[in-house]
Amino acid sequence: MAREVEVRQVGWSSVAELIPAVKGTRDFYPDDYARITWLQDAWRRVSLRHGFREFEGPTLEYVELYTRKSGDEIVEQLFSLTDRGGRNLAMRPEMTPTLARMVAARAGSLPKPIKWFCMPRLFRGERPQRGRLREFFQWNVDLLGVPGIVADAECILAAVDLFREVGLAPADVAMHINDRRLVAALLAALGVAEDRIAAAYAILDRVGKLPIDEVERRWDEAMGGQPAFKRLWSILSTQSLADLRTRVERDGLATDALLGAVSELARLFEILSEFDIGDYCLFDVRIVRGLAYYTGPVFEAYDRGGKLRAICGGGRYDQLLELMGGRPLPAVGFGMGDVVLLELLSDLKRTPAIETGGGVVVADARAGRGSGAPHPSTQVLRITAALRRAGLPAEFAYEPAAIGKQLARGAERQARWAVIVGDETVARGVVQLKDLGTGRQREVQLDALLYEPANVLKAPP
Repeated sequence: MAREVEVRQVGWSSVAELIPAVKGTRDFYPDDYARITWLQDAWRRVSLRHGFREFEGPTLEYVELYTRKSGDEIVEQLFSLTDRGGRNLAMRPEMTPTLARMVAARAGSLPKPIKWFCMPRLFRGERPQRGRLREFFQWNVDLLGVPGIVADAECILAAVDLFREVGLAPADVAMHINDRRLVAALLAALGVAEDRIAAAYAILDRVGKLPIDEVERRWDEAMGGQPAFKRLWSILSTQSLADLRTRVERDGLATDALLGAVSELARLFEILSEFDIGDYCLFDVRIVRGLAYYTGPVFEAYDRGGKLRAICGGGRYDQLLELMGGRPLPAVGFGMGDVVLLELLSDLKRTPAIETGGGVVVADARAGRGSGAPHPSTQVLRITAALRRAGLPAEFAYEPAAIGKQLARGAERQARWAVIVGDETVARGVVQLKDLGTGRQREVQLDALLYEPANVLKAPP
């Protein structure tokens, strides 16, 4: 229901109550949005140098696209609507189903491997809290058509490269890595029936998000206490693949499937070391990812201090395209939201100083002294247009003001240069070019500035 706007009478005027932004969304004033575009620029740079191509999809999708993947329970997390034709639609909460739908529609004609990325605005009908909003931006990177773990390693490499790009070192952030096949083999060795493994994943995914006593209660309720949660938790607390192998061999759980999964994951860590990112990566057998479609390696990045939610998460999803009606196609990918990453950078005081300057303010020294010349003057307009045609940001004062105020306004906007029009501009065809950083000023020919503005600005004083 739309919020009703209250109008109150205050003396002779009516004051309408301000309508705030919807809870869990954000207003981006220019300085705020500059940080979003800075992050998106970093996402795009990393994607392109790793060979990924940018794509986009619609904001609205059919609800069935999400229920087919995640079941009917996903509906309560969607912002959904029924259109005039009676069709059930939802605002996209993630991009993987859209990607799968798009690839499935043209799977036969798309060259393989498919390496795509996107940076959409997403929507989730959840309770807003730190690190989780109803509306956010997310970087999605996906590699389709490659079955081996080299593809998994390359996706992890792209995520870690982004951390380096924004100044996050191994001491700041770590990628926690596991394999669904390892967990499935472990659960099977402990006696969990195959048809109960998906339910077990959903409960284990709550580790770290709920008190461990609550996780144990849910486990006992859903799994009937078999196996005992404390025994499972003891194994899940293993710190390395070598220790896990030793533990399962000691406990008589070392099935061929489990040992094979351990060996495959060890090979993944070898490749990550060869990619020179081993110091960012660690084994974490408790990482399972909650979504049902993951089929192999899974990973989530966290700050080393453990104060925030996951920075990113992903894994292999070899069966999703087939589920969407397409041909079977191996796939791996991840998503990284802006909210937690920017919070971490802020906590570490690594948020960049956003520079919006580098442009030119075109000032008129005659404007504030009642010269009677029209404002803005012909010279100001011609110079501004020439600068902009040359690709240089340029601004001028819309109303007459003293030269000091015009220059101060340019400094506030972080302009690098000031072009000052004066009486000599009309008399001798020259303007003053002032470096607002150093305060140095020189005289330049107006014609040269109009026809080669970039060269004039680059010329030494």
